[in-house]
Amino acid sequence: MSTILNNINAPRDLRLLNPEDLPQLAKELREFIINVVATKEGHLGASLGVIELTIALHYVFNTPHDELIWDVGHQAYGHKILTGRKSVFHTNRQIGGISGFPKRSESIYDAFGVGHASTSVSAALGMAIASQLNGDTDKHHIAVIGDASIAGGMAFEGLNHAGVTDANLLVILNDNAIGIDPSVGALKQYLTNVKKGTQKRENIFEALNFNYTGPIDGHDLNTIIQELERLKSVKGPKFLHIITTKGKGLKQAEEDQVRYHAPGKFDAVTGELISKPNVKQPPKYQDVFGHTIVELATQNKNIVGITPAMPTGSSLKYMMAKMPDRAFDVGIAEQHAVTLASGMATQGIIPFCNIYSTFLQRAYDQIIHDVALQNLPVIFCLDRAGLVGTDGATHHGVYDLSYLRCIPNLIIFAPRNEIELRNIMYTAQLGLQNPIAIRYPRGRGVTTDWQQPFSKIDIGTGVQLKEGNEVAVLSIGNMSKNMSEAIKNSNAPNAIAHYDMRFIRPLDENLLHGILKTYNLIITIEDNTIKGGFGSAVLEFAAKHNYKTPINLLGIPDTFIEHGGTLALQQSIGLDTESLTRYINTLI
Repeated sequence: MSTILNNINAPRDLRLLNPEDLPQLAKELREFIINVVATKEGHLGASLGVIELTIALHYVFNTPHDELIWDVGHQAYGHKILTGRKSVFHTNRQIGGISGFPKRSESIYDAFGVGHASTSVSAALGMAIASQLNGDTDKHHIAVIGDASIAGGMAFEGLNHAGVTDANLLVILNDNAIGIDPSVGALKQYLTNVKKGTQKRENIFEALNFNYTGPIDGHDLNTIIQELERLKSVKGPKFLHIITTKGKGLKQAEEDQVRYHAPGKFDAVTGELISKPNVKQPPKYQDVFGHTIVELATQNKNIVGITPAMPTGSSLKYMMAKMPDRAFDVGIAEQHAVTLASGMATQGIIPFCNIYSTFLQRAYDQIIHDVALQNLPVIFCLDRAGLVGTDGATHHGVYDLSYLRCIPNLIIFAPRNEIELRNIMYTAQLGLQNPIAIRYPRGRGVTTDWQQPFSKIDIGTGVQLKEGNEVAVLSIGNMSKNMSEAIKNSNAPNAIAHYDMRFIRPLDENLLHGILKTYNLIITIEDNTIKGGFGSAVLEFAAKHNYKTPINLLGIPDTFIEHGGTLALQQSIGLDTESLTRYINTLI
């Protein structure tokens, strides 16, 4: 059966359609996304919510000449399908396939690469000003940003600047009251009041000198197209406020928007999630954090939890449910989260600030200036450290050891298992006088019986996991598991000693002296970039003390790692168990 979508290979094909054909195209586009994501997995609800907007934007504007920037990019699946990637959409987020986010190297229709929030307004404004400088005054620049992302400080910085320019910029607010978790904060309440017609104060966007329109129904194609056509002739910065439903078109995705943000595999017809066999497994590291902070906070009234918009992803949701006055979702605002924690620490509060490793990059100055320089005992819990899989280069947490290791006063710890994570969290709240960063991976750990009694960890100490007489392997964090298995499977396991160094800062110098005096070869392994990471710290130590022992560094190579399953990515760079076994065998 011929469908409208079958004949759409580029936006120019879309523009040949009659307006009355567009609702049918929207229906087919939704079904196409549902059918692929049901089996291949990925982000679902966000893209389903902007189908009509996506069609209207490409129908009205002359993309790619007119430039379309998607904030974060979770909602760009429809955009990808309409811009020549329909036949390869089934490879989305698969190794060697297309990215789950807009990416400049992938398509001329992806005007700006994204993956982190609140960047679209600044990027689109930069493009608009550049077009003015280049004399291209008829070119349009459109930023599509969600109500959660617009609460980020960078979005306001962009709006603040745009309001005093005459740039040809259109900001479209996709307002659905939810990002990954429900949106929070005073701006969210303001937008709710606007939608309900109860907002009496001056319009905040008009106050910033934007020509404001809305709110309008984001699922009414005729209304959206008419408004976009009108706005094409309006000069200067413009702001269109649309109301959408995340997950539109799939009942379960509309009703359970948190779970269906990225639901995994599900039945494309019924929408029901496909359950996995009920086999007892080790817990997710995020849940170990989430349950442990509740356990500790029950005993210590000074403990609070902070997350920038990731209560579900970080599992701080457990504390928010049991102790809502002591757990804070501050929205997509990593800089604020860090300095909020430092302010609390000055008053004797013990803040556990949980931020994904890749997102902590956005608060680097605050870590240095507001925490470490003042030596305030903030406890950073860095979830999603190391390779994270199908989200790809924008989300891998493979730089934190390098960008944190150079900061004075900051302790850095990487647990090899769930028990170590619990124990370092316990240790950190016992009156630690320095800030500490605890980094742990995405996904499940290795221990089913993980809820053991707490035990204090001595700061700056490593442990020997296995004896050996020729080679010493020094591992950090969850790389211990792959390396332990590789040693066991190697041709000469008795020749290899294995140490879990645990602390990247401070290093266990007494242990390192003994290792460098004893073994013929040292191997370091980490799931951080080799440049400036744990292995570099060991090399620096050896050079400082004039050791000549050869030291081989294993870790993330000096390139951006793309998307794919975590195991497949480890295999591609030689960090999986089998690759490590082969590597060890070449040395013995």
